[in-house]
Amino acid sequence: MEWIIIDSLSGLEDADKQSFIGDIMIFKHSTSCPISHIAKRRLEDDWDDDMNSMMAYYLDLKSFRDISNTIAEKYMVHHESPQVLIIRSGECIYDASHLDITSAEIKEILV
Repeated sequence: MEWIIIDSLSGLEDADKQSFIGDIMIFKHSTSCPISHIAKRRLEDDWDDDMNSMMAYYLDLKSFRDISNTIAEKYMVHHESPQVLIIRSGECIYDASHLDITSAEIKEILV
């Protein structure tokens, strides 16, 4: 699994454009939250070949709160942390937070 870092609004725009080519995942991570670390580690540990077609984007929301707020507004989701969103053609088709974030559920969305 390779994370693509979102650290600017133009990076978010690039991710959104990519969603028109294939599904993308955005993981909003709080670097000070133990649950966020657990969710991130579970994603990394359970990532497999079935998920490699999807680009994985990472946002440090503590450092880039304005981008996190833009994500919530753009994709019409309630802000949570940690949070994962699956974006398809510019629309959020799935979101989960905290320990509800699992690779198994993400794989079901990709089928």
